[in-house]
Amino acid sequence: MKTEFFLNKRTFARLSSWILPLALSACAGFSADGGIGRVSSLSEERTGHPVQLVKPDAREERLAQLLSSPLTPDSATEIALLNNKRLQVALADLGIAEADLVQAGRLRNPGFSFGRLSSSSDTEFERAILFDLTGLLTMPMRRAIEERRFGQVQLQTALQAVRTATDARRAYFQAVASQQSLRYFQQVDLAAQASAELAQRMAAVGNWGKLEQAREQAFRAEVAAQLVRASHAARVSRERLVRLLGLSDEHASLKLPDRLPDIPATLESSDRIESRALAQRLDVQAAKFETESTAKSLGLTRATRFVNVLEVGYQNKSTNGSPRADGYEVELSLPLFDWGTARVRRAEAIYLRSLQRTADIAVQARSEVRELHSAYQSSHQVARQYRDEIVPAKKRVSDEVLLRYNGMLSSVFELLADARSQIASINAAIDAQREFWVADTDLQFVIHGGSLLLPMPAAAGGVPASAVPSAAH
Repeated sequence: MKTEFFLNKRTFARLSSWILPLALSACAGFSADGGIGRVSSLSEERTGHPVQLVKPDAREERLAQLLSSPLTPDSATEIALLNNKRLQVALADLGIAEADLVQAGRLRNPGFSFGRLSSSSDTEFERAILFDLTGLLTMPMRRAIEERRFGQVQLQTALQAVRTATDARRAYFQAVASQQSLRYFQQVDLAAQASAELAQRMAAVGNWGKLEQAREQAFRAEVAAQLVRASHAARVSRERLVRLLGLSDEHASLKLPDRLPDIPATLESSDRIESRALAQRLDVQAAKFETESTAKSLGLTRATRFVNVLEVGYQNKSTNGSPRADGYEVELSLPLFDWGTARVRRAEAIYLRSLQRTADIAVQARSEVRELHSAYQSSHQVARQYRDEIVPAKKRVSDEVLLRYNGMLSSVFELLADARSQIASINAAIDAQREFWVADTDLQFVIHGGSLLLPMPAAAGGVPASAVPSAAH
């Protein structure tokens, strides 16, 4: 339904005197850093490294510096935050969210219409300029919603950065441990070859029977199979690390240390670990932002429930031989068929979903922190037990067996049997050390970042301000 009112230019000028300044004051530009500053500070607080957007030449130079030496957990983290492609995608999403924020602070362009009617004696002209009054009145609320959504995307991007750093550290420890196990199995394979050759020679001169020779041959074959598996595991873990670091083929020849770092003497305090997680976890903060944004969107939906389209503008009309008529035009959609109840109920359901999701994330956070802290403590205890008791005890046994063999108090059978018994214990010690560092990495993530069990949240939740009805719909 369209209703027309006519007034002179002076009245329309007064009407425009408060519309245009309000529209211009609401316009906002893009930030200098595109919102990455907050993401960088959140990442640095939790990983020790910021997120940076650097030029390709500067990135290649920094990568060359970091890859010139054997990787460390810190250098692997820095490379991932600098070069991981999925993180770069998240940073691009941050730019999209900022564009939506800027767009929410700008009024829709005015419309202009022109009409000409002519008859045998008269020619009539109609001219009108229309402004989106609904969009102007709801602009502050829509901009507030987009500001919250932009803050939410910043938190989610920071969470992606922390997750990327965590995945890189975990892959680093897996790769180093796999390489360490491979080197050990290579040494075992050499010893197995020597023992098999010795068994063959002793059997040839009649000092060994077929049973003993068969045992050594079987042991040699088992070690060869384990070496193949260890070689494949080292290659797989290395390639996973290369992918997470975002390295190309020319960078794939990265250097790794010979062994895992030593486990710490003391563990991190568990005081208030659950409350720390709820206060610092980025997924909890992002869920709160989503709930607040949805609540604001619900209020906006109610405000525009009946006034779906409202435009105001200047209009004049002229006819040949008659004075020109000036006035204004108001176009309003009447809620005859759609009273907006469905949109309001939908917004309420979305808000309830956001509220329950936030509560669920909090429950998951508390439980997950307790679970990972238990794994952190137990893996440290097991790794320390292998380091301080099991491996030294095995070494003392080996030294004693070797002394007995040199003194001709034990046979070569006991010496070879002792060498075989050490394989499982040393390999288990490497695994225990790796499990501790992985548990430490996972614990830091569930305290500062997010959940290891739940998927990443969507790029932006709630009801977007761009969905607010305007004259364009």
